[in-house]
Amino acid sequence: MSDLTTAIPPAPTKSRAAPLLAMLWRDKLAFVSAIVLIIIVLFALLGPALLSDLATSQNLRGRNSPPFDLARGWAFVLGGDSLGRPMLARLIVAARSTMLVAAGTVLAAMVVGAVLGLLAGYLGKHVSQAIMRLADVIMSFPSLLIAVIVLYVLGPSIPNMILVLAITRIPIYLRTTRAEVLEVRQRMFVQAAVVMGASNGRIILRHILPVVAPTLVTIATLDFAFVMLAESSLSFLGIGIQPPDITWGLMVAQGRPYLTTAWWLAFWPGLLIVITTLSLNLLSNWMRVALDPSQRWRLEARSTKDE
Repeated sequence: MSDLTTAIPPAPTKSRAAPLLAMLWRDKLAFVSAIVLIIIVLFALLGPALLSDLATSQNLRGRNSPPFDLARGWAFVLGGDSLGRPMLARLIVAARSTMLVAAGTVLAAMVVGAVLGLLAGYLGKHVSQAIMRLADVIMSFPSLLIAVIVLYVLGPSIPNMILVLAITRIPIYLRTTRAEVLEVRQRMFVQAAVVMGASNGRIILRHILPVVAPTLVTIATLDFAFVMLAESSLSFLGIGIQPPDITWGLMVAQGRPYLTTAWWLAFWPGLLIVITTLSLNLLSNWMRVALDPSQRWRLEARSTKDE
């Protein structure tokens, strides 16, 4: 009997990521959006190391060079800016600062908001009221107004931008997490863990957080696009990221005086902002269904029908 047991190979385990990738492949809009975002992330990671010198080298003879003219080389395929720097190289290099601000803001706001939301939803009425009043105070001020005031006092920089925007986004994650926890804590598996004597920390981390996490990831994907637009708005107003750092929003602001003579200076960075925001929105809609067990059957049924 032992020989037969050892002779039978163990059953292969299926990766959890495989069904999600299959569903993503069948949703063409979400798949294309994911590919676009991967390319932008690669630009943000590799662009500054490869094209930093080219993006900052000035050539006044090539100032405001028109796009699709390869006479000055491949780097000027999207034209040149007011100082003769290639737009293509600057767009790729600017992706790093833009993604850094958006990713840092979303990550900081999600972590702080989720922690406060978990505590507010599970630890009782008094803790919940104290935390929710803090959220009400933050939400009582317009987010862009807070950003304008703080950046004017502290000075525009990437860390200050992340700090200001993260503070304004914390209530979204806090309120969402608290609402989810209030519902999840009433479920049978959480009540069973309480009866068995599990500590509050173990219940929150092992039983409640995994249920709440998909909702937070979906909100973070959508919020990423909002933070990008907020950073672009602040840079356009002149209180965002300042040279020599560059972002897509700053490039739009620098190209505004040349809209009638060199439209490409503001058009290309604005187009990248629109494409990135649209891709994030489409991918967020797909993730909202794919990560929710009660709605995932829609994608699975579509996959079965296609086969």
